[in-house]
Amino acid sequence: MITMLYRLLKSCNVGNKCRLSTLLWSLAAWILFLHIYNTLFPSGTLLPEPRNPWSKGMDIYADLEVYQRVHKSDRTADVGTKHPPRKKGRFPITIPFKNKGGDRIEEAREQAALQKLAVLFPGRKYAIDPSKTSSGNVGYFYPGRQWRDTDGKTIQAHGGGILYVEGTQTFYWYGENKDGPTYHAGKHGLARVDVLGISCYSSKDLWAWKFEGMALRGERVDKSSDLYFRNVVERPKVIYNARTKNYIMWMHIDNGNYSKAAVGVAISTQPEGPFEYMGSKRPHGCDSRDMTIFKDDNGDAYIIYSSLTNSELHIGMLTEDYTDIVERGMKKALVSQHREAPAVFKHRNIYYMVTSGCTGWNPNGALVHVAESMLGPWATLGDPCIGGEDEEFRSHTFFSQGSFVLPLPGLTDSFLFMADRWRPANLADSRYVWLVLTMGASAVPIDDAEFSFKFPQCKQVQIPWAEKWKLPEDWKGALKRSSSRVIQLTWYSSWVS
Repeated sequence: MITMLYRLLKSCNVGNKCRLSTLLWSLAAWILFLHIYNTLFPSGTLLPEPRNPWSKGMDIYADLEVYQRVHKSDRTADVGTKHPPRKKGRFPITIPFKNKGGDRIEEAREQAALQKLAVLFPGRKYAIDPSKTSSGNVGYFYPGRQWRDTDGKTIQAHGGGILYVEGTQTFYWYGENKDGPTYHAGKHGLARVDVLGISCYSSKDLWAWKFEGMALRGERVDKSSDLYFRNVVERPKVIYNARTKNYIMWMHIDNGNYSKAAVGVAISTQPEGPFEYMGSKRPHGCDSRDMTIFKDDNGDAYIIYSSLTNSELHIGMLTEDYTDIVERGMKKALVSQHREAPAVFKHRNIYYMVTSGCTGWNPNGALVHVAESMLGPWATLGDPCIGGEDEEFRSHTFFSQGSFVLPLPGLTDSFLFMADRWRPANLADSRYVWLVLTMGASAVPIDDAEFSFKFPQCKQVQIPWAEKWKLPEDWKGALKRSSSRVIQLTWYSSWVS
């Protein structure tokens, strides 16, 4: 528009005078044109927006839902069959404006949405399926693909974590079972699924998972129960108490509009459950939403949760039996930074925490934070995600949100980063993005120079992207040996730099 106004004014020079009425009518015509354009093409995807990859989420799901509206049977459609995952090139994040035809623009958006859907959520033919996979693919992780258990059923363990039981050398994976229809609670409510319960899976190798059943079931009758199906039960984590010989599960408890903002606890004598629900509370008298727990080497356990409407994190100790919260001594971290989804791990006596921004179901940039004590102070190292050809993909945590960081027994300086690639139009089809997290060279916090001298052993945290990867062939043997060995990963990805 500026260019056209310039041309109009240029024509109104000394040698070619134009009337004031002509200028006014021309300006009115352009205002009318802009109004019609914005009415026909309201979507922000037609024109690229400025990016702030650390704080602003990428709203790609609006494009995906265009496709979903046209193809309402998408839940059962194998949309990835004709569009296998892209090997090279950039994601079609924005759609160029090529014509003024509403139908053609809508068709272009549908095609672009289909491409994104196929890349981010590959179809069923690409699923990781231990019950059918050929020997050539055994043990390979494919982040973002459907993942099935040993019975060939889709794994439902979202927002969860893993407990390793050393005595039996078994991993137990707990997570939200979202195998139900997705709907919106109210006109402006977030996408949700009724509370079905917390699933439990077991594995010896982190790849082939056996469904052990519902460790904690939702409630269909008692409306006063925290586990009532219209409420919210999210981000379950389980730790073992050696003193009481009990397994303790903590989780985020809320009502349908997220105003309860509490944490709940359940207990079991067996890792697979069933867990007995004990109740909920607001920790330290504060609102609590995304949360996790962390068990230290000395047996002390901590709860970490987003509070003050997700503007800061709170960290406090659990009681000796892990079933309650020590009300005194709570510390605040990352104040006014609006971080959620904390995932804590420890490396060489230094504590690290991976967090995400607060953008609902939309992906955003991960950050790593570091401290010498679980109670802080905490400093920020930066975005751990590296590799790949697409900056938007990388700077949005590979289109996922972190959930847990698992130390890999028998392997030094290596952890498993667990994340969820949420699909708000169909939460049951949300995917898992598992990648290896490695500790690199020494690093210095970026947010405050005064922290520099406090972390002489602080290491750089890296999460490299890989479309296909596996653990070392003799990794399970390393679990049985007392000495650790350095991880040797096999990478298969055109996205790794």
